[in-house]
Amino acid sequence: MKASLTLADVAPESVLLAGAGSAILLQLANPPVGYGVARHSNFSHDPLRRLHGTLSYIYALSNGTPAQRRTVQSRVRRAHQPVKYAGSDAVPAYNASNPEQQLWVAATLYKSAAQTYEAVFPALSATDAESVYAGYGVLGTALGMPAELWPPSCADFEVYWERQLALLSVDSTVRAVAQTLLAAKHAPLWVKVLMPLVRFLTVGLLPPAVREMYGFTWPTRKDRTLRALFKTASVLVRITPAWIRHAPMHYYLKRIPGGAQ
Repeated sequence: MKASLTLADVAPESVLLAGAGSAILLQLANPPVGYGVARHSNFSHDPLRRLHGTLSYIYALSNGTPAQRRTVQSRVRRAHQPVKYAGSDAVPAYNASNPEQQLWVAATLYKSAAQTYEAVFPALSATDAESVYAGYGVLGTALGMPAELWPPSCADFEVYWERQLALLSVDSTVRAVAQTLLAAKHAPLWVKVLMPLVRFLTVGLLPPAVREMYGFTWPTRKDRTLRALFKTASVLVRITPAWIRHAPMHYYLKRIPGGAQ
């Protein structure tokens, strides 16, 4: 009997990086997360830092060795320790170690990956979809989030997701962080070359209501272009060897101590 697909099978697909930008903006739209990032991150001078950290974390937890998993868990926990604030009239309380905030971050990573995967690859069977979904829960539990907070099924997740979307909001502070991130003024040249595509994918993959919160416009013609882009990607992944499709994962894993010899 064929085993179900797991997080380890899906996470290495580099096409999932198309959803990275939308995941970050969804995280920022949760006010406690957004203000934690705004006050403790420096997108202006190091726009790739959060992306590098997130990818290292996902790849280590999905396909790394036990030593690599411990390494990235330790890194993230250290980075999260100072990210807390009791709150005021102007700034919401936030704490990067708060389980609900960890749940939201993990949820955005799963949702963006699932959205991209479904746009490019053949639809997963119900069993595979549930198996992959369950695996994504480790992105939260590895940081201490109680396992019971992760909705038990894909259907339960969708209920949670819609409820959370209704609670999101974007103010001038969070909007400025997003603008800085997408401007990438201090990014390496190769990133600047890719930024028009990154901005297009980031805006296009956001839920319409969140897109409006950020003030992005999205005419119908752009939606057609996005669908055509993913249709092209669905052809390319069928003819591209796995070692090329999985190259970003291998790049990051090689740079995390404790890898297999």
